[in-house]
Amino acid sequence: MAVVPMPKKGEIAKAVEKPYEPTDREIAAQVAYKKRRASKPPVPKVKVTMSEADANGKLVASLFVDHPDPDLGYELLAEAVGADTGTFLAGTLDSLAKAAQVGNVVREGDMNYALSMVCGLRPKDQIEATLGVQMAAIHMATMNAAMFMGQAKTWELREAQERALNRLARTFVAQVEALKRYRSKGEQRVIVERVNVEKGGQAIVGNVAHGGGAAEEK
Repeated sequence: MAVVPMPKKGEIAKAVEKPYEPTDREIAAQVAYKKRRASKPPVPKVKVTMSEADANGKLVASLFVDHPDPDLGYELLAEAVGADTGTFLAGTLDSLAKAAQVGNVVREGDMNYALSMVCGLRPKDQIEATLGVQMAAIHMATMNAAMFMGQAKTWELREAQERALNRLARTFVAQVEALKRYRSKGEQRVIVERVNVEKGGQAIVGNVAHGGGAAEEK
């Protein structure tokens, strides 16, 4: 009887494992994702450092741009949010920090998530950036209301959170519409309902009424 040596630990897994081969649809989606990422400007993240509590138990959040060159990092952030001045950029980051604050702590992950929502809108000016900050704050508040509604222990609390959730959701929709209206300011829409070309090549644009009968056929 032949004795077959047992394979070493890990050799079976190596023999069985096979590199995953993505499908054509997955490859196409991956290419589209990389192309979309490449078309967007670079936006550095923000690092949040919380100080130790003082005598009153208060914490101070310090915000820093996460970039090897801080000056360049702040300029990239300013361009991403449509800021014209450093004062507006600082105020924008401070506003986003308030939206990401839970208790006395500013959550770095929530801070960068809110920042990504504003930058994703590609604001053209400070009005659009301010509206984007409010949209990010309302969205995060909406998700918190949904969480609180799911955690409610009584019907009264659940109904209260449901009302808050509905109000916040409607506010977000109104903000989206406001952003659309603001971005479309100055644009003129021309609607051509009907075009008739008569003999001689003259075109009549608009609502054209005919008397009908033989004259219309002629």
